[in-house]
Amino acid sequence: MGGVDVGGGGGGKRKTLDSEINMIPMIDLLMVTISFLLITAVWTHMARINADAQVPGPPRPDVEQEKVEPEKQLHVMMQAEDKFVLVWKQGSTTVDSIDVPRKDVVLKQGAVEVVRFPDLAAKIESEWKAKGQHSNPTDRKLDQAILHTDNKTEFKFIIGVIDAIYATHRDLNLGSKTEKAPAFNITFAVN
Repeated sequence: MGGVDVGGGGGGKRKTLDSEINMIPMIDLLMVTISFLLITAVWTHMARINADAQVPGPPRPDVEQEKVEPEKQLHVMMQAEDKFVLVWKQGSTTVDSIDVPRKDVVLKQGAVEVVRFPDLAAKIESEWKAKGQHSNPTDRKLDQAILHTDNKTEFKFIIGVIDAIYATHRDLNLGSKTEKAPAFNITFAVN
């Protein structure tokens, strides 16, 4: 059996201490640890999943990318109290800018006040028909609308603008039938 000698006592009156430490359990533990590390090292590359959720973001690193022109995006600015500003951007370049007068239409639905912006919805629809990129019924991709607001805007006004953006619909082929779908996917800008 393997052991370790811890040395003698030193002086004349003391007994020498000769104790043995059992090394076999330590060697067993070491062997199990090494085998566990070797086995798990083989499986680490299989734990990675390449996912493509088709959301805006950086391109996949494993596929060679061609230079693709950035798509146009509609930026809806609602910081001013008297108007909305619709800005079409392609990357960081401003393509077009349109001011839409802000007319709040407040409706009561039970105890809840609902705000609608019919002029904004009509202008967004006409702008999408003129400048939207994904209008083909076989194209499943949506145009991107980015909503810019400040932190003090009441929730009912934000919902009213979102409803105005979602009011624009397009035809979408789903197999053998055609359905109406929103033309825009809406995201919020970070302040």
